[in-house]
Amino acid sequence: MEYRFATRMVRAPKSFLDELFRVSRDPKILSFAGGLPASELIDVEGIALAAREMLEEDGREALQYSTTDGYLPLREYIAARYRRRLKIPAEASDIQIVNGSQQCLDLAAKIFLDPGDCLAMERPGYLGAVEAFSLYEPEFQPVTLLEDGPDIEEFSAMVKRSCPKFFYGIPNSQNPSGVTYSRDKRKAVAECLNGTDTIFFEDDAFGELFFDGKPRSPVKKDLDQNTMMSGSFSKIISPGLRIGWIFAPAPVLKQFNVAKQAADLHSNFLAQKVMCRYLESTDLDAHIRGICKIYGENCRLMSDLIDDHFPPGVSHTRPEGGMFMMATLPPGISSMKVFNEGIKEKVAVLPGIPFYVDGGGEDTIRLNFSSASQEQIRQGLERLAAVIRGLI
Repeated sequence: MEYRFATRMVRAPKSFLDELFRVSRDPKILSFAGGLPASELIDVEGIALAAREMLEEDGREALQYSTTDGYLPLREYIAARYRRRLKIPAEASDIQIVNGSQQCLDLAAKIFLDPGDCLAMERPGYLGAVEAFSLYEPEFQPVTLLEDGPDIEEFSAMVKRSCPKFFYGIPNSQNPSGVTYSRDKRKAVAECLNGTDTIFFEDDAFGELFFDGKPRSPVKKDLDQNTMMSGSFSKIISPGLRIGWIFAPAPVLKQFNVAKQAADLHSNFLAQKVMCRYLESTDLDAHIRGICKIYGENCRLMSDLIDDHFPPGVSHTRPEGGMFMMATLPPGISSMKVFNEGIKEKVAVLPGIPFYVDGGGEDTIRLNFSSASQEQIRQGLERLAAVIRGLI
């Protein structure tokens, strides 16, 4: 039997994640390679109580089919939080629930991209987005990410030259770099896109996780109809519930709804109702403050250990929030060699190569600081420093 798969599958990039998950299953490996929130910060008891109460009161409805756009009280909660936290107008009708914000990537690409269409994204860019978008065979236009956001001169020239269908970016604690756009860069991105037909796909997966607790103004505030904004409860409550959302103008949501209905009819309705009950009975702000405190301490510890104990020539980004930082290796040191030698020494990092759609990343690694304890960070970075010294 010859399986005649679509050409898009042949052209899709090989995923590095399979190899990553394989090595990470070894319990002896200290892994900074994944993207997991801290399991011990998931409120299992609170979610269990919400699930029990919801099922007792409304179980039959929760276990039935529902509407494609999602549970209305949950969408009202999300819209109200946008109004309160970010001071941007939002109504439930602007929100559609999805199976984790990762589904937004697939559905947005599905409704906007034909093969060969231009799609712009940060360099380095989020690996999950690269993999999701690649299936729709776009022409990627990478935009250099500096320490305070995109290179605006490069970005402006690219928009004028290539007129991308959309620009995908993560302004808050970007994955993989940890970079946060400055206020000036946010305004400059909006200015470049105002008056064009290019949409900014503003991924806000980490917007709640700033160590100082202060929200950053979204690009949407200066751009509005040229933006679609995704969000998620995965990083602040539970990734296993798979609840994210898209916040977009009505014409976009209309097409998004068509694609969503064809894909899965609707997101897990039981999980939506459990999440809504949990949010109604929980001080979410206090919960997030606790997460940010621990992640901030972990990030500072990782930064200090790299600064104090790694070989000369190693540098790293300095995140204001989120779950990741990116380190640059000394000249001549390959990130794949660091990965392979690290596995032998029972420490895992993610090479930078998969984050670069046009090649690159050979001298960078991504480090996750959210899912390891401080003792694991100390032990893992001691092993990693030894690996890098051995390659110099």
